Amino acid sequence: DPPYNTGSAFEHYDDNLEHSIWLNLIRPRLDILKTLLDKDQGSIWISIDDTESHYLKVLCDEVFGRNNFVATVIWEKKHTRSNDARWLSDNHDFVLCYAKNKSQWQRNLLPRTDEDSNGYSNIDNDPRGVWASGPCHAKTPNPKDIYPITTPSGRTLMPPAGTSWRFSEKRFEELIKDNRIYFGNKGNNVPRYKRFLTEVQQGLVPITIWFREEVGDNQEAKQEIKKLFAEDPFSTPKPERLIKRILDIASKPGDWVLDSFLGSGTTSA
Repeated sequence: DPPYNTGSAFEHYDDNLEHSIWLNLIRPRLDILKTLLDKDQGSIWISIDDTESHYLKVLCDEVFGRNNFVATVIWEKKHTRSNDARWLSDNHDFVLCYAKNKSQWQRNLLPRTDEDSNGYSNIDNDPRGVWASGPCHAKTPNPKDIYPITTPSGRTLMPPAGTSWRFSEKRFEELIKDNRIYFGNKGNNVPRYKRFLTEVQQGLVPITIWFREEVGDNQEAKQEIKKLFAEDPFSTPKPERLIKRILDIASKPGDWVLDSFLGSGTTSA
């Protein structure tokens, strides 16, 4: 979380420098941080706004290698619209992520919440547990997989026009025998393929847009920092949930974590 070079972000840092000067101050720090990263599982996450984000991206490409760029995360830092903004209301920051060695680095999955499992149920009391269903047809048709199927009620069905079945005729028969195809409680519906919760990936792949409901915003961060430093709170802290999201994705118990601009102690908290 380096100084943003906006002229107003940090009272404790020399801010509002020329782009080249700012980059020259950041460069040696990035070089040092690179040497500290684990050669296989090390990654660096840098919070920044669009004052310097594009310049920083090019610099990081040079320092860490463009092939080690992982993603640019968009963080929703506030939910209110700034109607006094001269141009556009600035409601997001960025988090740049680079791996020391992207070919070896592995990100963690995020834990599933109860909400993520809301689409699963067990309406046919399958002993394998709750499941969700998906269509049995493929949007890109394969001519050999266009054939009639008969529902348990005796109804004959073809795949929707312009599609084919997802499975070969032999495979479809195997799935029906294994109770993997659901035809509705009366056995008369268009078939659906059953996916059991116990068989799906037990976590969620992180996405690159982080909403304030999930990781907090500036307002939440200010409330947290006041609990730590009531008299002289840091002016631009990050919410603890934002840092936790990064740690959840990029580290495991026992790993070392360095916050090289530990302005307000959020990472420690």
